[in-house]
Amino acid sequence: MSYATIGPVAVYVPETIESNEQLAAEFPQWDMQQIYEKTGVRFRHIAAANETAGDLAVKAAENLFSQYEIEPESIDFLLLCTQTPDYPLPTTACLLQDRLRLPTRTGALDFNLGCSGFVYGLGLAEGLIRAGIARRVLLLTAETYSKYIVRDDRSLRTIFGDAAVATLVEAGEEPSLAGFVFGTDGALADTLMVTDGGARLKADALKARKRQRWASRLYMDGPELMSISLDLIPTLIDEVLQAAKLKADEVNFYLLHQATRLMLENLRERLQVEPERLPIMLEQYGNTVSSTVPLLIHELRTTGRLRPGMRSLLVGFGVGFSWGGCAWRETWSGKA
Repeated sequence: MSYATIGPVAVYVPETIESNEQLAAEFPQWDMQQIYEKTGVRFRHIAAANETAGDLAVKAAENLFSQYEIEPESIDFLLLCTQTPDYPLPTTACLLQDRLRLPTRTGALDFNLGCSGFVYGLGLAEGLIRAGIARRVLLLTAETYSKYIVRDDRSLRTIFGDAAVATLVEAGEEPSLAGFVFGTDGALADTLMVTDGGARLKADALKARKRQRWASRLYMDGPELMSISLDLIPTLIDEVLQAAKLKADEVNFYLLHQATRLMLENLRERLQVEPERLPIMLEQYGNTVSSTVPLLIHELRTTGRLRPGMRSLLVGFGVGFSWGGCAWRETWSGKA
């Protein structure tokens, strides 16, 4: 039997960079130092007006192919996680199959998940590989939340950045992913929500935003999300450890969705994990939604901190409300 392994990872971020200094000049009333201390974000990349999540995903995949000499012909399945698709239909993944010149035998689908999306994508890829349906899965996470954020929304504009990450998930002889745990609570859907652009009538859609506090296309109830996550994530991590038959001290890294620094520092305290084992890497990119965990993997590999044999917990949580976690043993040696 074959098992899914996380191979090479490549990143693409838009050229435009928005700094805290630029926001301070635009909105002098915003206390950017206080905001930075809470968010941990100093810079964020912003997609151009004519640049979509599909465009970012293509460039991330092209970086993956060129940097690691991967032939597009070798891809059996394409998974795209995005909440900002190029069109309502067709599926953006189908368009990417053509743009990336993947073979027409390639399966392709989008799945609309946010902060938990990378872990869900790994679970889907694991199923495809273990079932013998695919040997090489191209997992793309791409988001352009900036297109949902109004100019003067301080709570969102200071946090979110646009990015895409391409991850090659391929068949291996030994298990490297284990202990998958997923969960959903749709009763909390209105904690992070965009109500326009779908089939629901506007008047009915607005009724879904029970926690609405101000006019904004993308609405986020930050305090409620913080409370939910602090209650839920420690339990999720315990469940993943139990399912993977691991002890907490056997985990080298806790790679958690990079929501905000305040969120992660509170989780780190509750979990009683040393700072070096629960990295916070928000400063250069901000919260990139489904791309935060693979960005962490890329950064830790690039700096040499993540090495073959090390064990990590991969945890995503947020919009939906949705969560997912798994244990992962690094097997990639640096070659495709």
